[in-house]
Amino acid sequence: MKIEIGKEFPEYFKPLYPEEFDLFSHFEVTAGIPTVLFAVTTWKENGQPNICFHSWSCFHGDKTAFFAVMGNLYQHTHTYANILREKCFCINFLPISHYENLVETIRHNEYEDDEFASGNFTLSNAGTIHAPMIQEAFISMECTLKEVQDLSGAGVTAMVIGQVQHISVEEEYARGYQKRYGKEGFMMLVPAPQDLVSGEPNQSAIATVNIEKYD
Repeated sequence: MKIEIGKEFPEYFKPLYPEEFDLFSHFEVTAGIPTVLFAVTTWKENGQPNICFHSWSCFHGDKTAFFAVMGNLYQHTHTYANILREKCFCINFLPISHYENLVETIRHNEYEDDEFASGNFTLSNAGTIHAPMIQEAFISMECTLKEVQDLSGAGVTAMVIGQVQHISVEEEYARGYQKRYGKEGFMMLVPAPQDLVSGEPNQSAIATVNIEKYD
């Protein structure tokens, strides 16, 4: 038997924290789909570097171009304003050992804050765009702004599409599967899967990739 969840909010769903369902659709915790975690880096208008710890995204393209499609970027954030103004941004992939450093950039993210200093990260400049990069990242993508869409039309979040212009990869991560997967590789966000029978919440989880099979 399948449990059916429609677009109307299930009244028996209990939030993990008071504002959870003001921020997120109940479909997010119904599905609990994992996505990769990364840091978006931009310059604030005052010249301070900005870091946004983000997920809800995918990466794909064709032979003519490659795109970073970032969903669920809140329109009230510094990052959103910075991307619209500068028309570019960097995406930085870091291993789970840097998780707490990235959380610190959420705790200290005021307009005046140097968020690289907040997270104890080393700043380097992108080569093809006007954006800062995290030196500790094992992969960094330099992106120019391609398109912005407010999918819901509610003025809350936006889908931001960047066209990748350049990628930097640490040499020790450059040999296939070695290092990129496992505890030293990509971090994944597992959105808190709601108990669909009782409505009880669960915590979100941070995961790494375990290769099960080669295809």
